[in-house]
Amino acid sequence: MELVTRFLKNTSQSFFLFGPIGTGKSLWAKAQIKDALYIDFLNPETYRAYLAKPEQIIELLEGSQKIHKVIIDEIQKVPGVLDAVQLLMEKNKKIQFVLTGSSVRKLKQKGVNLLGGRAVLKFMHPFMAAELGKKFSLKDALQFGMLPLIWFSTDKDMSLKAYHALYLKE
Repeated sequence: MELVTRFLKNTSQSFFLFGPIGTGKSLWAKAQIKDALYIDFLNPETYRAYLAKPEQIIELLEGSQKIHKVIIDEIQKVPGVLDAVQLLMEKNKKIQFVLTGSSVRKLKQKGVNLLGGRAVLKFMHPFMAAELGKKFSLKDALQFGMLPLIWFSTDKDMSLKAYHALYLKE
């Protein structure tokens, strides 16, 4: 996906970054949060390891004085890590956590720890015309929408159909 300057502002405070699949949350976080430890729960090995032992993040961060920024991608896949993150936030206020996910609703339904105000909520939405500048096309926006995943696809029709199929009720 092409990198487009988004209007979303970075902060030094820890935050959740939620938004629909394909809006570029992971891409934005990696581009904006430099020198961060990146934990990706889409990686099957990482997912299994943290699902089995969520507290291993404590061991990892307490064992390193160099890590001050942590991106945890797809946090909704291993919500048990949030208890460990809260503990780390209490112990070391200098660590910034950026926790990306596609659904705050799924986390709330599971009754998981949303860090009790220790991390603010931010949302990434589809593109705005001003973010695209000269790349904006009203025709394409009306036909395909402004979701980055679709916008930069080489086959917008097929990508939109595949995306739509994700949300069809069976």
